[in-house]
Amino acid sequence: MRIEKWIVIGVLVIVGLITLSSTLYTVDETEQVVITEFGEPVGKPITKAGLYVKKPFIQKVNRFEKRLLIWDGKPTQIPTKDKKYIWVDTTARWRIVDPLKFLQSVGNERSAQARLDDIIDSSTRDQITSYPLYEVVRNSNREFVTAEVSIEEKEEIGEVKTGREVISRNILKEAAKLTPQYGIELVDVRIKRINYVEQVRKKVYERMISERKRVAAQYRSEGLGKKAEVDGMREKELRRITSEAYRKAQVIKGEADAEAIKVYAEAYSKDPEFYSFLQTLDTYKKSLSKDTILILTTDSEVYRYLKSIKKQTR
Repeated sequence: MRIEKWIVIGVLVIVGLITLSSTLYTVDETEQVVITEFGEPVGKPITKAGLYVKKPFIQKVNRFEKRLLIWDGKPTQIPTKDKKYIWVDTTARWRIVDPLKFLQSVGNERSAQARLDDIIDSSTRDQITSYPLYEVVRNSNREFVTAEVSIEEKEEIGEVKTGREVISRNILKEAAKLTPQYGIELVDVRIKRINYVEQVRKKVYERMISERKRVAAQYRSEGLGKKAEVDGMREKELRRITSEAYRKAQVIKGEADAEAIKVYAEAYSKDPEFYSFLQTLDTYKKSLSKDTILILTTDSEVYRYLKSIKKQTR
């Protein structure tokens, strides 16, 4: 009997715990809850954090996110007003503001994302097709400073009156009108990326390459002109330095020659005969070698010393 008694008590405790866990539930700060009974909502949504009680087993807790949620659309091919086909990639932020209406209309976040796909894509298409490409891409009439723009490109660009930022706000404004029926508030919509379709992209790339080549050729031409200018200044400076050095060298050389002449003159005045003899020896040194054949007259000054040497040897 004691064993059976403890078994009964254990079963009752387990049943009690299960019943208690099915009766009590908590709501987090980031959550909001709708209680349903046999699939039908019961009472008002619970948006404050805390511990709550519900009927066990027959009531269900449906939890929904309070925080901002992310919506990322798929890139969509859309024509602009000037018939330029582009890929538009958008993103949005939304939140559940009426969990009861959200539960009754879409049920869960996955279904809500599908509804947002239809709403935001439709609004994006309406806005993009209403403006030319330069309005969708640009925000202002800021001048291009990285490269010169041709006349044809300026005519094609036109004057920006709306701009990409305003178009994004218009998409948000138009789409936000349809989301309250699902208990959703659309907080923000942004154009994440815009790209050309393949055919147009090739033409754009070709034009960009051509433009870059033109700018590169211009830079090279300016560089060559600057190089010629620098080379000219270098040559001019080199000639000036060379001329100045030559002038100084000639002055120094002239002063040295004058000093040498002065020394020679002093030496010559002291012993003219010896000076003449040295000069003659220097002449021999410069003009005679072992293979030299020299023909002299007997009255030559050069022959005079050779002749005196010959007399002395006799």
